[in-house]
Amino acid sequence: MHTGAYCDISWDDDGKQVGFIGFPYSIDRSPYYQIKVPVCRIANGEGPSVVLMAGNHGDEYEGELTLLKVIRLLEPSAIKGSVTILPATNLPAVMAARRCSPFDGGNLNRAFPGNPAGGPTQRIAHYVEHDILPRHDVLFDIHSGGTSMDHLVCALIETMPDPQRQARAVALMKAMRMPYGMVADNGADSPTSMAAALRSGCIGLSGEFGGGATVTRHTMAMTALAVDNLLLAMGITSARLLTDADADTESRMMQQGSQNLFVYAEREGWFEPAVDIGDIVAEGDTAGWLHDLERPLAEPEVLRFRAGGIVLSRRLHTHSQSGDCLMNLAQFVD
Repeated sequence: MHTGAYCDISWDDDGKQVGFIGFPYSIDRSPYYQIKVPVCRIANGEGPSVVLMAGNHGDEYEGELTLLKVIRLLEPSAIKGSVTILPATNLPAVMAARRCSPFDGGNLNRAFPGNPAGGPTQRIAHYVEHDILPRHDVLFDIHSGGTSMDHLVCALIETMPDPQRQARAVALMKAMRMPYGMVADNGADSPTSMAAALRSGCIGLSGEFGGGATVTRHTMAMTALAVDNLLLAMGITSARLLTDADADTESRMMQQGSQNLFVYAEREGWFEPAVDIGDIVAEGDTAGWLHDLERPLAEPEVLRFRAGGIVLSRRLHTHSQSGDCLMNLAQFVD
């Protein structure tokens, strides 16, 4: 048992266990309150192991709903090795339908490696990085754009210093058969789950699967496909769990780079986009217009792309403040 946290499942037993990781956090309403993060572990003998994680940001539902299905459908007899499932990792944020925790304002994906004596977000991050990830070969952390953003469906890995691990990560990412794949380079000191995986000795995989604090038939299908294909590629399962058929998609590789790929609001305004996610744009193309509802006769400000690429994400909220990212691009590497 980790100091300051309690987990009521066993990491050593075969079978299917569903329980909670409890993080003590005294609040006005309940002095002995515990944040009860749900966890499921399904194990069957020796073999590969994976953590399937969602709810890192509370308002990203594609992964959360997909992993609930995995918990209900996957049985020990259907696997070799083990699967640990965290469908609502930052539970306070999930229950508040927010990106960040309502208790401490913590963004879990900016909190690793965490602190066992810190606030709720720091405690959850510390437990995931130090108690869960080192027991596993692979982490798959499922994201989307959340309340304010729509995101192109893509898989993602981080650059790894070990060439063999890097090759394995790229192979697993491509095996998920998402339309796009991306290699980020945030480094081992990054406060994200991908860096936590790197520090813990496992391979970190992630992805973006939609946005808008909602789900669609398409985004749910793509999330299910990614999970199915990853379990198959790792040899944990030998048959599909969530989807009927594979996709023959070959991921097209992308990369992000300088700030030239981002379009920001530099004043308050109401943003009208000229393009959508997945569109291919060139340097100088119009990204959209920033209107001023307090100055009806004023022409809107024309915002242009400073580089070419594919539109990776766009802001969904029309009303914008200075500093809000309105769009960002990725560039193809092939």
